[in-house]
Amino acid sequence: MKSTKIIFWVTTSIIVLTQGVACALTFNDSNAIAVFKQMGYPEYFRIMLSIFKIVGSIVLIVPTFKGKLREWAYAGFGIDFIAATIALWATAGKFTPDVLFPVAFMGILGASYVSNQKLQSKY
Repeated sequence: MKSTKIIFWVTTSIIVLTQGVACALTFNDSNAIAVFKQMGYPEYFRIMLSIFKIVGSIVLIVPTFKGKLREWAYAGFGIDFIAATIALWATAGKFTPDVLFPVAFMGILGASYVSNQKLQSKY
């Protein structure tokens, strides 16, 4: 039980810090804007995705959010990581090491999800 809690908090904190906090701090950064433009995404998509990442991070890290809402947050991040993998690969036109970053975060998200499920089943 203790190791499950540690795995949950470490993996969830990594997701929250990289997806929520970093997104909140950099979503108006010129580099972030340039990346979205390079991929051909409209401006509103960058803003919408940033808001969803921040809200999803809050849902994952706040213990009072449980059940379906947290499931949707996990699903949203999973879809985001899959879409990021495809977008990075398609934009580069070939496999590059950058494609592995969202794949790695998908693994971290999976560990967070599994540990969350184990913790929820204990209560």
